[in-house]
This record gives sequence, structure tokens and C-alpha cells, in this order.
Amino acid sequence: MTVGGPEDHAPSADGGDGARPPGRPPADPDTVGPGEDGAGEDGAGEDGPGPAEDRDAIARGLAATVRRLQQAAERMRGEEAGRALVDLATGMLVERLGVPPVEAAARLAGLAAEAGVPVTTLAADIVGRTAEPDAGPSAPPAPSGPGASPARPTGPDVAPPPARALAAVPDLAGAVEAVLRQVAAPLGAHAVLVWQRLPAGALALAAQAGLPADEAEAWTRVPPGVATPARQAVATGAEHWPGDPAPPGPAPGPSTGGPDTHRAVLPLLDDGRRPGALEVLWRGPVPDLAGPQRRQLRALADLCATVLGHPGPAVPPEWQTDLLDGLLTPALLLDPVLRDGHAVDFTILRSNRAFLDPLGRPRSGLDGTSLLETYPMACATGLLEPLLRAHGSGEPRTDDRLRLVFQGGGITQPTTLRIAVAPLGRRLLLSWQRDAGAAGESDQTALLRQAQRLARVAGFEERPGTGRILWNAGLTDLFGLPPDAPAVPLARLARHVHPDDEPAVRRLLDTVQQRLRTASAVFRLVRPDGTQQYTRVVAEPVLDADGGLSAVRGAYHDVSAQHWTEVALGATRARLADSEQVSAEREQLALRLQQAILPVAPPPLGAAGLRAAVRYRPAAKRERVGGDWYDVLVLPDRRVLLAVGDVAGHGVGAATGMVALRHALRGLAVTGAGPGRLLAWANTVALREPGQVTATAVCVLLGPDGRSLRWARAGHLPPIRLGPAGAEVLPLPHGVLLGALPDAEYEEFTARLDPGESLLLYTDGLVERRDRPVEESVDHLIRAAGPPGPDLERYLDLLLELSPADTDDDTCLVAVRVEPVPSSGAR
Repeated sequence: MTVGGPEDHAPSADGGDGARPPGRPPADPDTVGPGEDGAGEDGAGEDGPGPAEDRDAIARGLAATVRRLQQAAERMRGEEAGRALVDLATGMLVERLGVPPVEAAARLAGLAAEAGVPVTTLAADIVGRTAEPDAGPSAPPAPSGPGASPARPTGPDVAPPPARALAAVPDLAGAVEAVLRQVAAPLGAHAVLVWQRLPAGALALAAQAGLPADEAEAWTRVPPGVATPARQAVATGAEHWPGDPAPPGPAPGPSTGGPDTHRAVLPLLDDGRRPGALEVLWRGPVPDLAGPQRRQLRALADLCATVLGHPGPAVPPEWQTDLLDGLLTPALLLDPVLRDGHAVDFTILRSNRAFLDPLGRPRSGLDGTSLLETYPMACATGLLEPLLRAHGSGEPRTDDRLRLVFQGGGITQPTTLRIAVAPLGRRLLLSWQRDAGAAGESDQTALLRQAQRLARVAGFEERPGTGRILWNAGLTDLFGLPPDAPAVPLARLARHVHPDDEPAVRRLLDTVQQRLRTASAVFRLVRPDGTQQYTRVVAEPVLDADGGLSAVRGAYHDVSAQHWTEVALGATRARLADSEQVSAEREQLALRLQQAILPVAPPPLGAAGLRAAVRYRPAAKRERVGGDWYDVLVLPDRRVLLAVGDVAGHGVGAATGMVALRHALRGLAVTGAGPGRLLAWANTVALREPGQVTATAVCVLLGPDGRSLRWARAGHLPPIRLGPAGAEVLPLPHGVLLGALPDAEYEEFTARLDPGESLLLYTDGLVERRDRPVEESVDHLIRAAGPPGPDLERYLDLLLELSPADTDDDTCLVAVRVEPVPSSGAR
């Protein structure tokens, strides 16, 4: 029998073919019909097993294999048709949405998941085709009829279906084949290779299409250190295009990269790292790749990077802290800061216990900071470059020796470090230690150096006989000199100080070098840029065995901050003393003005059958002397004016406002106007006073009989009527505070006082508290004081004694009592 695929079978006479007809279920691989091989039901002749039986067994096995291959071919044709639909739908989304192919494929998959349908079904809806796979070239003609689908044209002149979308391919090999069919082949390329960087620095051929099998086998793995175009792209991130100078080292291609082979090598980029490279090969003349073709290949490199993926972190994040603290050398854990897909800086996530900041800052203050901001000079002098290379290439760097400069806090510290950088997933582990040959300092020396930096102290030693001068590193910064500048000898120190301070320097040197005694001096050190540093120098002589001077040791102490603090403190004290004196004078003036204006005792009111009492209690703090005022005045028409007010503010301004309002009411009251009209006039006075005076006030006019009263208020607390039966707060007439509105009107109320009753006027300093309403404080105070009785003076003193106020404000009280008419039944 003939064994082959569906295309190898010729059609039979009855219209069938050698393959299984469509729609027929496959036969059991272990059974063969009796008419197919001439054997019986059990596949054996009557005489027992023989050569024919062996041939039948072989035929059955081959038939089963053919059927399995046919089924696999049918599945592949169906999957290819579905992938073609997905490709078309992805391309339409790319065109319509203007997004990269990866994002378009992801959106297509997301929409299918939301709709609850397979991706191929949704793709068919988008492109307007059916999702049923074609039967292949050997399938019978599609059924015709009203419900039949149109047959897809086939033949050599029909273009093959487009390659499947790269982002939808689950395996890298299929992705590379798609790249070759979809893009590289139309550009004339014959092979595409995808390289993957291995942790040890080697390269692995992750996938390829177009290379002969033996050559692909030879390039399965490139050991570390072998320079190839792909390794150069991974290590440096540089692109190589056809027509560029040929890179050194071997390369894949015909005759191992012969002269007729041209290549484009692009690094694969993943969050600033380079996990591999894409290599495209051409034969023959150099291909002309314009800008669009190069952009297309770069986009394919990005897609390959996505499909290739990247290995997980070498150390799980939860173990990285333990690994960091387990190192004996100072180490930092760094996280890259990406910009446009490239690392530009690193964030210091954590430092280990062995880490000591070269500038003496605490470890906790470094966590979460930017490496460029924390060590700007060190990064500028070489620290950042190896970190960027290690992050980009993914290869560790060990034992780099760098001459770095650490600068901060007014200190410049050059040092030589040996650093090692190791990738930990997407992070970097940076460890360093001082170069033993360059530094050679112990922990005690490092501690002393940090203490000198914090105290801004630097030492020196000078041997006059030999001219040898030893300086601490901080002295060059104090003098404003470059780190490699020669030390300044004591004999030339006067040239670096302010001319007015040269005598102090000469006295210092004379005392130490001639009198051989310890001395100190403070002078202004003039730096090359013209700035001045106030510096204190302490020097002592070092004597030899014969008592002669062998060396001078000492220390420079930068006291600029202390000096300017003392200067500022002295100026502040002087200004404070002047301010205190002025304030005391103003407070005294305000108090004297208030005492001079307010009467100590009210005028006699006996003719009207009334008796009055007044009290003024100034604020406990003299600076809070305010504008509280009162007035009791008998008018020419025998009416009695009672007034209490409170000008906003304290000090001289409030006192002068009080004087203006009190005198205005006194003068206007003789016109015979009512209390509402008097307050309206007082409002006009307040509006025209300099500084916009505002105040509250209550104005009461008692009739000549001493019984009837009319009253009005301007935002003030209402009067209280007191009698043997209890206390009553009079109702509140409408009226805004003085100086608030230009056309304010003030409502008047009337009341009557019976014999034995009293009227109390007061300011808020008597009852105002921060923790309760004024009304509650008034009620509590009146209940505690009880009825006033005939002695008003004692009653007002009792009110001041029981006052619940906590605002430390001044207070005015005015009380008027209607005396009972003498009679035999009077109490």
C-alpha cells in the first residue's frame, strides 16, 4: 500500500480519495477491516502465523501512524486559520487605535475575556469572517446553498495567509518564525536569531529561523568572553546595521559570517535592561534599510523582548535584606529609576549594618533617597557609570578601583574605593571598601575624622626645620583651596587673613615659636572667592630633648556659625530691649489715659431717688489694657445717662477710641435724643475715627422719676434687672456694633424699675469664658451672687470676686438702685 499525506493520494474512481473522507470518524488504530489487507477477522491465515501476518502487522502500524498524522495536520490547519484571523484583527486594532502590536493583542484578548468568547471568535467578528477553519487543499468542495459559507480561494496565485501576531504566539520559536515570514523575508533577509543573556555572562540561542540545523546546533551557546555582534549589543546597547564596519569576532551565518553575509543586531530592552539581542541576516548585496524599515525592526526587537521575557530575581525580595546584612563589607541595595526605558538614577532602598556613610550621615537617613542627590560628586567622578553598565548588561562587575570625591555639609572628602556590583533581579547590590593601599585607616581613625567633620575642626602639624607640613583633609576646604593644593605654612598665614587681623596672627606665632607657649587667636580667614570664615586657631609647641622647637601642632576651628549667631543674638537683644521699653511706655500711657478719663466714683443721684456704684478692673497683664469704658451723667433735663462700652483691641489705640466714643455720647446726650439716636451718632463717630474703630455699647436713659427707662444696644450684652424676687435679663433690641455699617439703625426698648430694684450694666470681661457660652456664665454668676441688697459697692466687689472669666480682659461695671420710698411699711 502507499503511505503518505493527504496530498499523496489520487482521487478514486468513485469521487473519493485515499484519505479519510471528511466527516468520517477515524478508524481504531488497532483494527483493520477485512477487505483492506485480505486477512481474516483475526488477521491470521488458517495455517497460523507467517510472513503475511508480519506484513499485516506492519501495515496496521503504518496505517495508524498515517491517521495520527492526518489528524495532527487537520488540527494544525485549523489553528493556522484561527491564528490568521487573530493576526488580521490585531492588525486592524493597530491601525484603528494607533497602538503597538503588543498592546493591540492584549486588548483583543481582554475584550474576548470580557465577552466570554474565544479570541478567534471575536477576531472573526472584527474582520467579518467565519471562525471555522478551512479543510485544507485536500478537502472536498464546501457545500453550497443558502446557508453555506463561501469557499476560500486556493491555488498557487493566492497569497498565503498573514503570519500570526507575534504577541499572541506562546513560544519563542514560533515568534521568530513569524518575524521571518512577516517582516524579515519581505526585506530580503534569510535568517532571524534571538539571543538570550544567561546569568553567567554567556549567550544562548533562544530561537532562530532560517539557519541550517548544523549551524544552529553549533551556535546553541556562546561562552563568556567570546566577542560576537550579539554580545556587543547586549553589553553596550549599541545597534549594528548592514553597511556598518564589521564587528570583531565570530558571527553566525554562511561560512560563519562570511563576506557576503550582512546583519542587523539590535539589543532587546526590558525596563532599562538588555536581556538579549535580535540578529537578522542577509545574503548578497548590502540591503538598503531606510528609516521606516529600521523602525520596524526596532519594534520587532521590542516584541521579541516581550515574548522572551526575563528571568525572575536571582534572590527573592524577602531574602534580599538578609543577604544584605550578611555581607561583611559595606553594601547598598539599589533600585533603578527609569526614564524613557533607560536607567538614569538609582534609589537607595537599604544599607547594611557594615555601611558607614563617607560624609558621616546616619544610615536611616539614606533609605529611600536618590543616589545622584545623596552622592552627586561621587557619581560625577565615576560611581554611576559601572552601575548603569551592570544594570544594562545584567553582568556583575567586581573589583573596580575608583578614585571618588564625596562632598557635602561643607566637607570635601576624596577617597579610593574598590567596588563590586551584582544584579539581584531588577535591582543592584553595590558593595565597596576603602582601598587598603590608598586609605589604610582604622575604625578609630574614621571615627575621629567624622567627629572632626561634625565639629568643623581640622588639625595640622608643621616642622620648621624640615618644612614638612601635615594637614587634615578639612583644611583645604576651610581655606577654600583645591583638594590637591599645597598646605599653607604658618609663616604665610597672615596673607590669608583680613588685614585688620594680621596683628593677632603675628602675636599667635610669636607666642608659640618664640616664647614656646600654647596660644590661640580668632581671625577672619579670607578665601580665594572673597568670602570670610571666622576661624579660631589653637597651637602648641613641640619641644625636642634639648628644649628647642621641633614642631608646631594645632587645630583650626571654623567658628563662623557661632560668630554670626552671637552677632544676631546681640542685635536681637538690643531690638528686644528697645521694643520692651517702647511697649512699656505705651502700656503705661494707655493705663494712665484710661484712669484719667474714667471717674473713680459716679456723681450723686439722690435728687432722682437713685443710687449708683461703678467699678473698673484693668487686665492682669498691662499689655492687655483695653478700651472698656463707662459713664454715669445727670443731664440738664434731670434724666440720667448710663453707658457701658468696649472698644476692640488693646493698648493706646483702644484707649483713644474709647475716649472719642465716651465724649461723643456725653456731648450728644444733652440734645435730648433717645438712646437709639445717640448710638447712631456714635456709629458715625466710630466710622470717621482714624484706624476704623469698632466697639460695642449699651446706652440707658432713666426718666426724671427714676423709674422708667429707655435703652438701646450696639452688639453689647443686655442689662440685667435685679430685685428681691430674682434677676431678669432684659430683651435684646436690634443693633450692630459701632463702626460696622455706615447707615446702621438701633432699636429702642422700654422698661420700668420698681423701688428696691437695681439695674446692672457690664462688659464681657466679667463673664467671658473660652469653654462655655456667655449666657451660661451670666446665669451662673448672678445665681452665685444672690440679690444685690442695699449696698451696691459691696455687691459689685462680690461680682468681681466670683467672676468666672478666664480671658484676662479688663472689666467695667455700673449698677443703679431705685431707693424705696420711706413709709411706715417700708422694709
